[in-house]
Amino acid sequence: MFESAELGHKTDKDEYDAIEPVLRADLLDAQYDLLDLKQFAVVVLINGIDGAGKGETVNLLNEWMDPRHIQAWAFDEPTSEEAERPFMWRFWRALPPKGKIGVLFNNWYAGPIRERVERVSKRAAFDQRLEEIRRFEAMLVREGVLLIKFWFHLSKAGQKKRLKDLEKDERTRWRVTERDWRFYESYDRYHDVAGHALRQTSSGEAPWMIVDGSDPRFRAVFVGRALLTALRKRLDVVQRGWAPRQTAAPLPPAVDRLNLLNTLVLRQEMERKAYEDQLERYQGKLALLTREPAFHKRSLVLVFEGADAAGKGGAIRRVSAALDARQYRIVPIAAPSEEEQAQPYLWRFWRHLPRQGKVLVFDRSWYGRVLVERVEGYCSEADWMRAYAEINDFEDQLVVAGAVVVKFWLAISQDEQLARFKEREAEPHKRFKITEEDWRNRDKWDAYAQAVCDMVDRTSTEIAPWTLVEADNKYYARIKVLRTICEQLTRALA
Repeated sequence: MFESAELGHKTDKDEYDAIEPVLRADLLDAQYDLLDLKQFAVVVLINGIDGAGKGETVNLLNEWMDPRHIQAWAFDEPTSEEAERPFMWRFWRALPPKGKIGVLFNNWYAGPIRERVERVSKRAAFDQRLEEIRRFEAMLVREGVLLIKFWFHLSKAGQKKRLKDLEKDERTRWRVTERDWRFYESYDRYHDVAGHALRQTSSGEAPWMIVDGSDPRFRAVFVGRALLTALRKRLDVVQRGWAPRQTAAPLPPAVDRLNLLNTLVLRQEMERKAYEDQLERYQGKLALLTREPAFHKRSLVLVFEGADAAGKGGAIRRVSAALDARQYRIVPIAAPSEEEQAQPYLWRFWRHLPRQGKVLVFDRSWYGRVLVERVEGYCSEADWMRAYAEINDFEDQLVVAGAVVVKFWLAISQDEQLARFKEREAEPHKRFKITEEDWRNRDKWDAYAQAVCDMVDRTSTEIAPWTLVEADNKYYARIKVLRTICEQLTRALA
């Protein structure tokens, strides 16, 4: 895989001096066109052999382009804050918005490759991580990100020479560490592991480009031209207003009228006295569970979805009343802001993820992609169809990182919803809870019901199952929510 990068490519000084000013000007023009259009973001991944010029290339891109609109991120060992969240969390946060360029140095490939070289991870775990990365990159591309991946290569002899040259020069000696030499001693294994990783993750959507790092001028021209070509190609597509048509296979049709929602008995009996007794019991239990030493190494992510006026707010308030105010946070989700629209749709949820020992409550969530956006036509069928797998991947990463994910759909009947809407209109202090959109959504009741059933079928997993809550009786619904949280948290901490 690396044969062409070991041929000793060179660009002489005169040729470079002629190419460089033109290439810089063209890159700057493309960067400004990208900024003006604001239709997509550019993510440049920089990985490769130590000493092959990765750092110099990052610095060069910052020098050649407008530094206000290109941001470089260099990743080392995770901090304590990063280690308490999913592996990808620190990379999610570094993604640039539309119109900007992000350069990620030693990104999501560096750790898995290093762990495999050092035999910290097994082959099966390594391949699983590569498959997770491949799916994540596919999601980025389908969200419109231009993903450009560079692997900087040196032969074993070339790496040794490069490290020795750096050590000889007092200005660059600091850049060579014991770890660099340790990796040189493992060069053959690193070569094989990296080759496997690149083969597994080089796709038509995001192919790897191998850079011969032995000659500084050659690699500068190679990377600059590759970036310019990719940018211009995408800009031309956007400016022509053309986009590849995405299609999705249809979901299976309904054969009869039975579904997950219409088979629920939505009116469950519970009197106020029983409610108050059980409320105190389960709030007390939840408070104790979140104070257990075992919870300090976990986190709790609660997802509340439901029909309008189904009682999500009331249920959330009964949960939060059991918790220390310093321990939890409630994130209400509305229509995405301009900042959020400039990022992949999961970004606005990625950035809120809690540290260990904390509770995060989402009042509506990432499931908007397969509910509101699907029904209202805010995204294509292909987009919401692929979202099921992307959401499952996301929740899997949460659980692997130690989160307990508990998801609720609060279901009410159309008659009960109508009664609650009228009650809200009649109460001055509740009028803000009812909008024209709420009334309009009643006309799409069946479409939303179908979307909910598909959502539960496709995203209720063994690690993050859905709990359907019969919510015509608010007392019963609140107790079921609290009881379910306590049961799932008890199992997780056992």
